[in-house]
Amino acid sequence: MAAADTSYTRTRNSLKNSSVAFVLQLAAIFIGFFARRIFIQRLGVEIMGLNSTAASILNMLNLAELGIGTAVSVTLYKPLHANDRQSIREIIAIQGWIYRMVGLFVLVGSAVLLCFFPRIFGNSGLPLSYSYATYIVLLYSSLLWYFFNYKKNLLYADQKNYKVLLSTKLIALVKQLLQMWVVLRMDHPYLWWLALEALLSTVSTFIVRRVVDRTYPYLREKVSVDKSLRQRYSEIGARVKFIAFHQVCGYAVSQLSPIFIYAFASLTVVGMYGNYQLLTVNLGLLLTSLYAGVTASIGDMVAEGNKPLIMKVFRELLSSRILIVGFCCICLWFLTEPFICLWLGPEYQLGRVTLVLLIAQFFVWNTRSVVDDYLIAHSAFWDIWAPITEAVICVVCSWLLGRVYGLNGVLAGVLIAQLLIVFIWKPIFLFHWSLHTPVRWYAWLYLRCLVPVALGWGACYLLVQVLPIDPLRSFWSLLIYAIAIGIVALGVSFSVMVLTEKGIRGFWRRIWRTVGSHFGF
Repeated sequence: MAAADTSYTRTRNSLKNSSVAFVLQLAAIFIGFFARRIFIQRLGVEIMGLNSTAASILNMLNLAELGIGTAVSVTLYKPLHANDRQSIREIIAIQGWIYRMVGLFVLVGSAVLLCFFPRIFGNSGLPLSYSYATYIVLLYSSLLWYFFNYKKNLLYADQKNYKVLLSTKLIALVKQLLQMWVVLRMDHPYLWWLALEALLSTVSTFIVRRVVDRTYPYLREKVSVDKSLRQRYSEIGARVKFIAFHQVCGYAVSQLSPIFIYAFASLTVVGMYGNYQLLTVNLGLLLTSLYAGVTASIGDMVAEGNKPLIMKVFRELLSSRILIVGFCCICLWFLTEPFICLWLGPEYQLGRVTLVLLIAQFFVWNTRSVVDDYLIAHSAFWDIWAPITEAVICVVCSWLLGRVYGLNGVLAGVLIAQLLIVFIWKPIFLFHWSLHTPVRWYAWLYLRCLVPVALGWGACYLLVQVLPIDPLRSFWSLLIYAIAIGIVALGVSFSVMVLTEKGIRGFWRRIWRTVGSHFGF
């Protein structure tokens, strides 16, 4: 009975986290679309470029964080499961001590970088004071996280990140709305924009601290971080070292790929690729929000040590993830080109080969999260050669294929690296060293879940042959066309998977029972 109650609680928390994250992410995308347009029209593309460049420079310094939050969250799973408040206080105190060191590093590094701003932004066409003000405001928001907001990691680890999202995402949405208003109504709009950025960051920090203090009042008791305490939790430092390799290599891949695209394609092609990427990135963010908080729930389950339940939940999560991501891929295949044509014009299409590569990357990247979540829950970070190898393969293949095939070659290089490391190696690593289960179990499950998605695609292919709707006529025609595609894709894929895969049946029952218990039916 206790195990059932624990499982129900985890599912309930995951649903709460997912629903809050999804709604807020959808609102952020919707408001962000209009905000971006207003900011560019009223402030100018140069100021928005300055803001992006300053943020990129700061992000390079923020690499010093190197996964400390993830390492601390993993260390918190067992104390949270056992309600060991003393250990929780000690771990959070160590995290605060580490983050203060990182914050000081970022502060000193920023002071040095500011000395080079006349050279970096001297030819930007904007007053140099704008560059200083922009960076200082962004730095201020970042330092608030290191010195005051670090305790919110506990809410993530304790499956209560919906409280963080309600405190931060809502403030961010309010901030964007206020920034839109001052840009449209006030003189010197960019100064007001920066002032709101700093003010709302402060408000968000204050609210998060209040939420943490009310949720965990025992954290107010001070803990002295001395040498003996740091040695007792030395595994945090060891995990940070492993995670650092994964983060740095991932950052390198994400930053180098756009450079290769720029090197082997024209600026026009780069801009057209950005339009496609806008669709896949926003769709990926929505998918991520659907599974918000799942990592912490898995961590709590692993801390409990119930192996049959661990494998059962893995099956449910993977089958549901493949179904949802597969449905999105079907929609991307049939709807992306008509949408691009209506939105921007037929001359902005990149062709079917590019679309196939983008969808393949989207599928691999968004189905990997189940394996990644289980690796994090098991603290399995020590395969540091994997991210290094992925980065090397990505760079070499993107360079060689990009020289011959341009944009498609670069995309193919990234896909090859993802297939070899993310798609093949990571599951082998998880199942052999952490789950101690033959990897063929995973491979057979994956293939079984792909079949319903393939049948859903086939049904949609037959549908478009007879559907008397021209999606290129208008956005309303595209909407009706999209609804028809969505109904058939989801209907066929879901129906076949429910009949053939018990994982999706278990996932659906778990969701239904949790929702039913919550609403009393």
